[in-house]
Amino acid sequence: MHLSMWTYPWDVQDQGLEALAAELSGRAGLNTVSLATSYHAGRFLQPRSPTQKAYFPEDGTVYFRPDETLWQDKTIRPLVAQNVVERGDMLDALTKARAATGLKVSSWTVCLHNSRLGELHPDHVTRNAFGNANTYNLCPSSPAARDYVVTLVRDITTNYKPDMLELESPNFMGFAHEHHHEKDGVGLNAEDDFLLSLCFCDHCTARARKAGVPIEGARKAVSRFIAELCERAVPEKQFPDFPDAGIDAFRAYPELHAFLAWRFEPVSSLIGEIKAAADAATRIVLIDLKDGWLGGVDLGDVGKLCDGAILCCYDMTPQTIGGVIRTGRSMLGNEKFLGLGLRVFYPEVDGPAILAARAKAAVDAGADGVNFYNYGLIPAKRLDWVHEAVRAIT
Repeated sequence: MHLSMWTYPWDVQDQGLEALAAELSGRAGLNTVSLATSYHAGRFLQPRSPTQKAYFPEDGTVYFRPDETLWQDKTIRPLVAQNVVERGDMLDALTKARAATGLKVSSWTVCLHNSRLGELHPDHVTRNAFGNANTYNLCPSSPAARDYVVTLVRDITTNYKPDMLELESPNFMGFAHEHHHEKDGVGLNAEDDFLLSLCFCDHCTARARKAGVPIEGARKAVSRFIAELCERAVPEKQFPDFPDAGIDAFRAYPELHAFLAWRFEPVSSLIGEIKAAADAATRIVLIDLKDGWLGGVDLGDVGKLCDGAILCCYDMTPQTIGGVIRTGRSMLGNEKFLGLGLRVFYPEVDGPAILAARAKAAVDAGADGVNFYNYGLIPAKRLDWVHEAVRAIT
């Protein structure tokens, strides 16, 4: 069974490789480390670190040493974090130490969520129906953005050969909670956020038109909905069966519905290109959420195009998690990897019992393993909670 914990390179550096391995395998009972190898900005409270209680990583950087021969002709190129320059390449250290630590290595790779690259390449980011740029999200329809992600995965898997590579955000992203210091005085509801996330950039427009999709009609409908939501005194739900009905929540608007049906194509084809370019020794899996369709993810396609998925069910009841995993299994098929993502944050998790119950519900429903979030962000004593959850499923 795959039992992993998402971990940052600076956690390995602060604790030391031997101590990290002992805690993950011994204290927590895990067999894999999921190391961030491409990541975004943030502000992290680091209870485990002896010196860095607050940490602000560089935005949009990579935590490995790229192979320059792969990147010479690329429009969008990675930037190596100063952390690697000053403190070492932890992906290299962990992959070389697999025999000694007993830990498999998974490369946790953020793909299109990159504000630094979005600001450098505004012609390759998603844009809403009014043409406003979402600089935090490179667009999966952009040839340059696609080339960046495909080369990123090719580089990591060819030169480091991790056991698994986890794709985070190879898709369209939501509007809320994706940038920094977001301001929303309207009080957007879920459907408002979705409408603002729909991309009508030049790359999506060209790709959709080539497929015969009425994208201009869809854009006009969405721009009208956005204008209307901005005029209401308080938010109102306009689509009663959103999000449960998926894209059929918009079936009364044929051009928009056709656009949403097409919107899966850029994401699915990108995942297929990533898998085709990756080293065959590394399993490629997608990190996703319950309603992945909101970001243009078709989990059935994922099962055909790569090696599986990890579905994050952070604050759900065990019963709900079981349902999500059963649905995921039916869409992926029995031969593909299906993992569960769980967070070990308080008060979402207030003790080992709820963590164990969530993990057990997933495995009973057909999950092949669990990823826990996050090694450096939780007190050491919660590793004991993780071990209790592991004992419940092994």
